[in-house]
Amino acid sequence: MIVGREKEQRELLGLLDKEESQFCAVYGRRRVGKTYLIRETFNYQFCFQHTGVAKGTLRQQLTAFRNSLVAAGMKCAIPKTWIDAFELLKQLINNAPAGKKILFIDELPWMDTPKGNLIGALENFWNGWATARWEKDIVLIVCGSATSWISKKLLKDKGGLRGRLTNRIKLVPFTLRECELFAKSANLALGRKDVLELYMILGGIPYYWSFLKKGLSVAQNVDQLFFTETAQLRDEFDALYAILFKRPENYLKVIECLSDGRRTGMTREDILHESKLTDGGTFSNILEELEECGFIRRFASADTAEANALFQLTDNYTLFYYLCIKKNAFSDEHYWANTFTSTSHNVWKGHAFERVCLQHVQQIKAALGIAGVQTNVCSWFTRGTEERRGAQIDLVMQRADGFTDICEMKHSANAFTIDKDYAANLQNKLEAYQEQSKDKRTLHLVMVTTNGVAHNSYYNMIQNEVTLDDLFG
Repeated sequence: MIVGREKEQRELLGLLDKEESQFCAVYGRRRVGKTYLIRETFNYQFCFQHTGVAKGTLRQQLTAFRNSLVAAGMKCAIPKTWIDAFELLKQLINNAPAGKKILFIDELPWMDTPKGNLIGALENFWNGWATARWEKDIVLIVCGSATSWISKKLLKDKGGLRGRLTNRIKLVPFTLRECELFAKSANLALGRKDVLELYMILGGIPYYWSFLKKGLSVAQNVDQLFFTETAQLRDEFDALYAILFKRPENYLKVIECLSDGRRTGMTREDILHESKLTDGGTFSNILEELEECGFIRRFASADTAEANALFQLTDNYTLFYYLCIKKNAFSDEHYWANTFTSTSHNVWKGHAFERVCLQHVQQIKAALGIAGVQTNVCSWFTRGTEERRGAQIDLVMQRADGFTDICEMKHSANAFTIDKDYAANLQNKLEAYQEQSKDKRTLHLVMVTTNGVAHNSYYNMIQNEVTLDDLFG
């Protein structure tokens, strides 16, 4: 049973109602549920379906393609080229019953081997044959976790496939609300604070959530997922990056720079300095591909030069890996249960909660009553000087109605208390932003917390509150 994804299902089923043949690309982070969505939506009824071979040679890819043709009812030899392979696919389609022919090719990027000319053959199949059929009955759906490949070769292609996609669907991770629904569908008894803690670890990745077991506490579930000898996700980190990038070493150098939980972001210059990587087009591609795959985000204020944009690690699981799994190195099978009340655990919660908030900006806007207001969402920071301390604001919402929301995000077991020191820190941020940014809007200080803000003498500093329940909106 599919939880959520109603919009995506409507788009996929809508392909069957179009008069012309359709070419749709579905892409998104690995494990986000792309394959499951497509198969469930079409009830596993395909004229042809195929999955590329991870790190396979051209010969292995073509052999697997032949095997998929055989599974679809065709007898044939192993093709020598992709042109030959698509010729065989044409024969299969010509012999199929009348009606829409749904073709599903999963992990298409894996099939693109050096000198294989996959794209040229696919272009020839689509432009020269599929769209020329008078029946107009082809629905081609391609899918892949290598989002950067999909973007370059299909979405932004400058060759024969330019503009040929009729639909594109980027499948994003579940929201907190969708994870809550997923947990209920799996009969997991979880409160919203439990869902939040699991979300800070697993993100909105359905595959990870599918391993949770009912009857176990959050700590027990986390231990059995990551820290026991037979943990299902024990080796997930290495597989996650190795399967997406042909040479993951330099990508991981960037990720490791950004993984320090004390940091809310780094500039391009800072990453270059710490990673020891060489500046240039290759480094730019690494940042772009990590961003397109959903592991990092680029945050730049409208009044800040692009060179000063901040890069931030936003993949919840990756952050959890560096701050918790890697440190434990599987030496304690009950690591999470044993550190549940530790200082390091609370520090992790604080950083992880900030990232969850950044993943739920739409819910924050709805809670503030500005869901329909045009908003520029960014971050802002300034380095310290002799006159003023440095300041960084992770979430700034510059609104078209003349206001700017300065959002502070805090995880707390109880109502969060603004004390004298924190009040001074907030005041410094507001004054630094007002003096040094080009933003002339009226500033509103917004606190986004798990349990609200305590009403003390500093409470009147804030204009609005957003709580955990609002993030589930």
